[in-house]
Amino acid sequence: MSERKTRVRYAPSPTGPQHVGGVRTALFNYLFAKQNGGDFILRIEDTDQTRFVEGAEKYLLESMEWAGIQFDEGPHLGGSFGPYRQSERKEVYKKYADQLIEEGWAYYAFDSSEELEEKRKQAEAEKRNFKYDAYSREDMKNSLSLSDAEVEKLLDAGNYVIRFKMPAEQNIILNDQVRGEVIINSSELDDKIIFKSDGLPTYHLANVVDDYLMEITHVIRGEEWLPSAPLHVMLYKALGWEKETPLFAHLPLLLKPTGKGKLSKRDGDAMGFPVFPLEWQDPKSGEISSGYKESGYFPEAFLNILAFLGWNPGTEQELFSKEELIQEFSLKRIIKSGAKFDPEKARWFNQQYLWKKSNQELANILASFKPGTDKKYLEQVVAVMKERVQFVHEMAEEGSYFFEAPVAFDQKAVKKKWKENSKEIVDNLKSVFESLDSFESSTIESTFKAYVEENELGFGVAMIGLRLCLTGKSGGPSLFEIMEILGKKESLDRLSIGVEKIEALKATV
Repeated sequence: MSERKTRVRYAPSPTGPQHVGGVRTALFNYLFAKQNGGDFILRIEDTDQTRFVEGAEKYLLESMEWAGIQFDEGPHLGGSFGPYRQSERKEVYKKYADQLIEEGWAYYAFDSSEELEEKRKQAEAEKRNFKYDAYSREDMKNSLSLSDAEVEKLLDAGNYVIRFKMPAEQNIILNDQVRGEVIINSSELDDKIIFKSDGLPTYHLANVVDDYLMEITHVIRGEEWLPSAPLHVMLYKALGWEKETPLFAHLPLLLKPTGKGKLSKRDGDAMGFPVFPLEWQDPKSGEISSGYKESGYFPEAFLNILAFLGWNPGTEQELFSKEELIQEFSLKRIIKSGAKFDPEKARWFNQQYLWKKSNQELANILASFKPGTDKKYLEQVVAVMKERVQFVHEMAEEGSYFFEAPVAFDQKAVKKKWKENSKEIVDNLKSVFESLDSFESSTIESTFKAYVEENELGFGVAMIGLRLCLTGKSGGPSLFEIMEILGKKESLDRLSIGVEKIEALKATV
């Protein structure tokens, strides 16, 4: 294995939007490939046409591009091992299904769904589990139990599947790179369908054949595929490819923030966080699901969030650039237990990356929320707001008073903190500020303090009156910096108008 070039793949089905768990799998494959100087392949596993969703493949590519996860080969790039859509490789699989039948590793099965359901009911009545396996196959309707003439007749009719002939009482050993040695006795497994009546393979055969032909060296995928791994190991053996069997690494499940079970869209909807990289609109229902990009996450923060869902660097470091992740990533440091998703930690990651960005960068992003606003003005807003938010859009929302005078005022603050003398204090301060030649924050602050001390006022009482008039809120960044950014005229105008509006509101609360 060590002499072969590292080749890994991400092989999703185009059945809907990419879940964060899928993108996490893609990221781990990408990091492993890049760390080992290998190739990262995209393969679209679309053999199940009944579950195909229009636009899902396009969404996948756009998601990966936004996240910065680049493929080396794929349906959109080409490569030496294509085609990279399984629906375009139909002719490939039948050959190997036939080979398995010829060599006694598979057989034709003609049981109808009604006949199988009857067998299940019979087993249920007898209080046992029904499995189509080494112990029941001879009692079923297949090429092992029927005469050659009957088989030929049923084959001509065309309604059949091909099942893998799982041997009985054989230990199948899987050396998983995350979980260590896994031993499954073949008697616990059933005879899976590997080729369907529609002329297409099932996931199992197509997966193994494609991994072999595409020279995949490592299969890094979610834990939900662990039960399929013994069959895949046996398929490699049955096809004579035992030496080319890839190394397997099964990643831990992504768990919901609270309670038990896998992370789902329902959890995101209930707790107000996205579970998809990009916004997705269901082509049938029209329902829109939120995405990390549209929710304001930076792509580099998104990658950092995903990296810590099941991987631990072994140090205290939490912020990693993509290049650092490539350098530090290791399959040995992937945890076995499920990775609980923490929405608050995800927001924290985004905040760390926001703080790393320059005011100019953030102002350019903020401009998309406040088009037409002067860039220098936006940089001033960013400078006072960036330490108080986790997303750029929050600067526009929480700092709305930078862009328009308040039309609503914090009723609780007005009721509790707007005193009988508040109007007089604000009016007097307005007069004091009018006389200032310089309207820099330091000058405004020293003038304010001098007035408060001279009139023996409470600092907070005077401050809250000004803040409510200027912003409509009871808290926020430095009030004096806000005033400098707003400018003298705007600040004084707001004080005049704000006093009257708050006085009217005070009378009603």
